[in-house]
Amino acid sequence: MTETQPAPARDDPGRAVPAIELTGVEKTFHAYGEAVAAVGGVDLAIGQGEFFSLLGPSGCGKTTTMRMIAGFEEPTAGEVYLHGRSVTGVPANRRDVNMVFQSYALFPHMNVFDNVAFGLRRRGVAKAETKARVGEMLEIVDLTGRERRRPAELSGGQQQRVALARALVNRPRALLLDEPLGALDLKLRQAMQVELKRIQREVGITFVYVTHDQGEALTMSDRIAVMNDGLIEQLGTPREIYEHPATRFVAGFIGTSNLLGGEVTEVSGGGAVISYGPDGRIEVPVRDGLKVAGGERLELTVRPEKIGIGTDKPAGDLCGVRGTVTEVVYLGTSTSYNITTSTGADVVVFMQNATNADDIAVRGDGVWLSWDPRHSYAIGAPQ
Repeated sequence: MTETQPAPARDDPGRAVPAIELTGVEKTFHAYGEAVAAVGGVDLAIGQGEFFSLLGPSGCGKTTTMRMIAGFEEPTAGEVYLHGRSVTGVPANRRDVNMVFQSYALFPHMNVFDNVAFGLRRRGVAKAETKARVGEMLEIVDLTGRERRRPAELSGGQQQRVALARALVNRPRALLLDEPLGALDLKLRQAMQVELKRIQREVGITFVYVTHDQGEALTMSDRIAVMNDGLIEQLGTPREIYEHPATRFVAGFIGTSNLLGGEVTEVSGGGAVISYGPDGRIEVPVRDGLKVAGGERLELTVRPEKIGIGTDKPAGDLCGVRGTVTEVVYLGTSTSYNITTSTGADVVVFMQNATNADDIAVRGDGVWLSWDPRHSYAIGAPQ
């Protein structure tokens, strides 16, 4: 492989070719005589036309991973493939991807049309085709009629759309977005999440989105890779990751989650029973591959909106845990209840404000928490 030419395609005719693939990718930086592992052993395949998010806290390796896809960083080990061809060692300007940054990096002295047309003109695209393609892209991002405005005359959301149009007008096979909504206020950011997904559907290319915002990733993504300490902790659809977190980190990072645990007293019928406190009981479905035995401690998670609050011990097969209300917070569409269980664990419950009824409970009340066993999810990797 030369420095500027992609390697031959991977020789596997029976395999669907991903838009982007990473195999055993690692990245180590050296600073002050020390080696710092930013990304360690990442294997990842992103499908054609997929909206894929790399999600995690600051320093988890998500931006470094994106920069290796873009060609701004080279992996210390492993291979990066674009559409079946290795691009490891290929410069960024010879990779068929574009990148949108949080700062937008628009040319302040150019108007909207010239900003979007910049890449086409550098490539020598004919004037008529440039005009047609820029007009088409401005229509997609809903900026028709603003061609002669300069970036300073646009709102933050409009500037972000110009940056998107400029990146997409060259018709890359993949678009990489590094926290592009971070500079926007909350309401505009939420509106732009919907717009980004619409634009991605219309242009039909692969989007790879880096964010630390769980709401953004859940709203827009077809699949999400949750990263922590340079590794992927879980990969799946938004629903899979939210409803079935595989690790304590994922459970705590994605939304609000209640972590409970106790000793298994019974295992039968694909489920485990935990005796919780003096008279509580929790049932947990045990997924395939997870080894659970009586007498062992088992941790589980249950989401706040799945839990009900009452004064009586739940009947039937519902999970039931006794506790005391320590805080009540009105949130508008819902009310948040903080409860300390009989074993000292802290639990959060969200109750929708669907009626004008009085609060279900007030601070200091003794209550029972209940939920369907299907909403208990055992934490732990299959063995």
